[in-house]
Amino acid sequence: MITVQNVSLRYGKRVLFDDVNIKFTPGNCYGVIGANGAGKSTFLKILSGEIEPQTGSVSITPGERMSVLKQNQSAYDEYPVLQTVIMGNQRLYDIMQEKDMLYAKTDFTDADGERAAELEAEFAEMNGWDAESDAAALLSGLGIKEDMHYAQMSDLNGSEKVRVLLAQALFGNPDILLLDEPTNNLDVESSIWLENFLANFTNTVIVVSHDRHFLDQVCTQIVDIDFSKVKLFAGNYSFWYESSQLALKQRQDQNKKVEDKRKELEEFIRRFSANASKSKQATSRAKLLEKLTIDDIQPSSRKYPYINFKPDREVGDQILTVENLSYTAEDGTKLFENLSFRVNREDKIFFYSRDGLAVTALFDILAGERKANSGEFKWGITITQAYFPNDAGRDKYFQTDLNLVDWLRQYSAEKDESFIRGFLGRMLFSGEESLKKATVLSGGEKVRCMLSRMMLSGANVVVLDEPTNHLDLESIEAENRGLIDFKGPVLFTSHDHQFVQTIANRIIEITPNGIIDKLMTYDDYLADARVKQQREELYAAVV
Repeated sequence: MITVQNVSLRYGKRVLFDDVNIKFTPGNCYGVIGANGAGKSTFLKILSGEIEPQTGSVSITPGERMSVLKQNQSAYDEYPVLQTVIMGNQRLYDIMQEKDMLYAKTDFTDADGERAAELEAEFAEMNGWDAESDAAALLSGLGIKEDMHYAQMSDLNGSEKVRVLLAQALFGNPDILLLDEPTNNLDVESSIWLENFLANFTNTVIVVSHDRHFLDQVCTQIVDIDFSKVKLFAGNYSFWYESSQLALKQRQDQNKKVEDKRKELEEFIRRFSANASKSKQATSRAKLLEKLTIDDIQPSSRKYPYINFKPDREVGDQILTVENLSYTAEDGTKLFENLSFRVNREDKIFFYSRDGLAVTALFDILAGERKANSGEFKWGITITQAYFPNDAGRDKYFQTDLNLVDWLRQYSAEKDESFIRGFLGRMLFSGEESLKKATVLSGGEKVRCMLSRMMLSGANVVVLDEPTNHLDLESIEAENRGLIDFKGPVLFTSHDHQFVQTIANRIIEITPNGIIDKLMTYDDYLADARVKQQREELYAAVV
């Protein structure tokens, strides 16, 4: 168990946390949420001891081991992959190192023999003989193939290093597990594996994530950082979100009787308690909800941007036709070949590839930002499209000294400053924030600016490459609703499971040797045995 008592932290006049008291107990997974800048990652650093609070203390049950997902990808470059994972249990690793050193001595003494016996006993007690096989199983589950297990960390790319560091954090059954954005850089299969791992993990997990589906799958409780306070709520993210929205609605409804409000909330709790039986952590979650009182449900201070795409004209029958499109990257990697498909009026298509560069290349080609090696595509004459590029393609838009008002004015038919400021205000750039220079924006602010640019375009087709990156949960919720409501075709890719599941009605998976094109939801696509077989055949053909 980990106990937080009277913890406070401030930076200058800004109070980040004030008098926090909370206990994290075994058998629960706690999802830490809060707006950007609320202090989620800082709170995890306080729990791990990396940051000292100004008042209060954090204590751990004696004898328990804490494991933290490391953020420095280069910290283990000099070590082999498998060894890096085992280093997640520092005591076990130290024993292994000392044993090897003793057995390598040419002048092995009786004292060395006694010490070796002590180490062997502790090693066996810690299941040391299974260490390498356990580490290998974690790596394989996270998509690190066996031929990479003995490679140097320095030989891995960024995505692979993140997975190894995640395996390191999970290794050795820690009593307390702290994870900051663990699903970043994970593919679909690895994310599902991690969800199942954590759902079956019997110790304490505290996780920060912007992935709503992930939080719903693994969390039994939500830790909300709001109003400089840290509060605990039973249930998963969806329960917290819907209950906070209901509480806000009820607070705004001054005429509704107190008793009517109580009955409405009680019915809401009963409904979620029933739904909890379908979750992986059904028993513990249902028990928590049964204990919930009406006073536990409170509105949030969160602000949601207004994201609404309104096309200036309706699309015609001809949207987009792609025929025999092929593209090979500069390093010679074939990203796709003879790609053909047709977009229809009602399509909201999720594009997926194990190599994300394939989808980015396709979207860049369709937006006219790069050339295909062969093949052709044609947009219909009624089509106006707006493109949201990925991180690398987005930066060029902000290499200017313009402030946000003047930056957005470039893309607006209406040039009046009050209109532009009003638009920025709806996207949470209020007051002086609207006069920020474009060059100093954060990643999340750049995303909100690009979404503003798209909305002002009046396009009737939108193409989006990872539009949820860098956004907080509130902005993701708003963007999600905006794209569900959009009355035109959507072509997009994202790592946010719920975002994809709630928007897409068609899935196109790109492989170097062909495509899989299915009219179905994302969850149905992942569960379809025929799709899995087709995918295996396509990738086997490449090999």
